[in-house]
Amino acid sequence: MLDEITRPTVLEVNLDNFKYNIEQIKKFLKPETRVMPVIKAEGYGTYINTRLDIINEFDIVAVAIVDEGVELRNLGYKKDIFVLNQPYITEIDKIIENNLIVGVCSKEFLEGAKKKDSKLRVHIEIETGMGRTGVELNNLDSFIEKLKENPNIKVEGVYTHLSSADEDFEYTKQQLEKFEKAVGKVKENFDIKYVHSLASNGIINFKEYQHNLVRPGIIMYGYESGIGIKEKIDLKPVATLKSKITFLKEEEKGTSISYGRRFVTKRKSKIATVPVGYADGLRRILSNTSEVVISNKKVPIIGSICMDSFMVDVTDLENVSIGDEVYIWDNKIITLEDVAKKCDTINYEILSTIGKRVPRKFINSIDK
Repeated sequence: MLDEITRPTVLEVNLDNFKYNIEQIKKFLKPETRVMPVIKAEGYGTYINTRLDIINEFDIVAVAIVDEGVELRNLGYKKDIFVLNQPYITEIDKIIENNLIVGVCSKEFLEGAKKKDSKLRVHIEIETGMGRTGVELNNLDSFIEKLKENPNIKVEGVYTHLSSADEDFEYTKQQLEKFEKAVGKVKENFDIKYVHSLASNGIINFKEYQHNLVRPGIIMYGYESGIGIKEKIDLKPVATLKSKITFLKEEEKGTSISYGRRFVTKRKSKIATVPVGYADGLRRILSNTSEVVISNKKVPIIGSICMDSFMVDVTDLENVSIGDEVYIWDNKIITLEDVAKKCDTINYEILSTIGKRVPRKFINSIDK
């Protein structure tokens, strides 16, 4: 990223709102429970993971892949970094060199670690019903024995992933009860530091199953992790995607707009061009189906969204000018969830796939 932001398109990231959300999350925690913020995927697209002044407040942070942990080390973060997903054998040297803690569930990975002389710090991942990765309960004893074969492996924790903690409470309880059995077995064999099963939905809905570490994700950034979550916790959205009008023109009735001529003006129209497109993460499916906010009013996107720009019909706006701000979502008139719904996806996907060529502008201003 360039130090000076000159592009009119930015993802504005409110650091005070992030801090506020952390404080709200802490209200759901027991005194002994610590927060391990999930800052994978460039901090869910916000780049908060690059802000040492923010992440240094935590003794341990979570990422998804080894290379994300290496990037944090190169940035200067010196505390614990936990890699959520089972790494590959070829990454073992990187893990050791950068003093990363990794989730493990693969015996093949443990075999690869035997060839190393250095300490490897791990948390055991338990499969409780996610259907992705993890050690099945009936295979846990043999996995523990495999771990004991290598004195260079230090088991520091045990964890699991919940698949439906926002909607299927009965199934989630079954997962958590299965996890409790696994935790008991692990504790019989290792003196572990951390036990964790609750991410965003779990923190809010299953406090009674809380251990000494939690993994908040999307709720840290101020967005719902499931239906009804905002009714249970006060959150302030962190990110706003905005741009500016860079070109204005008037067109006669019957003028086609953008690629494919999928929009034709039905009246004399004033058309504005906005320099953000699908290469920046603005889904093409929003073409002719969605709106943006200009001067606190919704205006329609018209024509096909291009790689680098899109057009809006501003005919009904008064005093519209080049340089006027355009909000793809402002978290008020149009929310991130509104955009996600139009794209038939979830807020996580929209936020985390905003392109790297969109500058992130950090601000400190608590939303009212």
